Amino acid sequence: MPSYRTSRRVQHSARNMFDLVADIERYPEFLPLCTGLRVRRRSTDARGRPVLLADMSVGYKAIRETFGSRVTLDAEKLEILVEYVDGPFSHLQNKWNFIDLPDGKGRVDFFIDYEFRSRMLGLLMGGMFDAAFRRFAEAFEKRADEVYGRGKSAPPTGSVA
Repeated sequence: MPSYRTSRRVQHSARNMFDLVADIERYPEFLPLCTGLRVRRRSTDARGRPVLLADMSVGYKAIRETFGSRVTLDAEKLEILVEYVDGPFSHLQNKWNFIDLPDGKGRVDFFIDYEFRSRMLGLLMGGMFDAAFRRFAEAFEKRADEVYGRGKSAPPTGSVA
C-alpha cells in the first residue's frame, strides 16, 4: 500500500497551521490536484469534536475522480484525522499533527496511506498522487505565508514507502 510521511518545521504556530488545514473548503484555491470540495454534513462526535463529511474532487488532464471522507478536527490535541468513506480507493487514511516549538514556530507532521480499488486506476493515477502528496506540505506552508505573513521554513524531512 503506498504511503507518504513528512515532518516540516514552519514559521507559523501549531494553532495557525491547524486552523489552515481544518479550513477544507478553501483547498481548491491552493492544493495541487484539488478541483473541488463540498462538505456534505457537519456534526460532532461523542467527544464533542467537529466531524465533517466531505467530497473532494481531484483531477489531472482527462482524469477526474471524487471521493468522500470523514474529517475529525481535534482542536485540543491539534490533530486532524481523515478517514475514507467512498470513491475510487479501497483504503485511504490521512493524519495531521501540529506541534508548537520552543521558538514560537511550529512543526507539521503529515502521514497518508492509500490504495486504489482498481489496479488500472492505480497505474493511471498512482504516480500523480505520489507527486501531489510530496507537494501538499509545501502548498499548505505557502498558503500559511499568504494568510499569516511570510517566513522561511526549514527543509522538510519525508519518506515514501
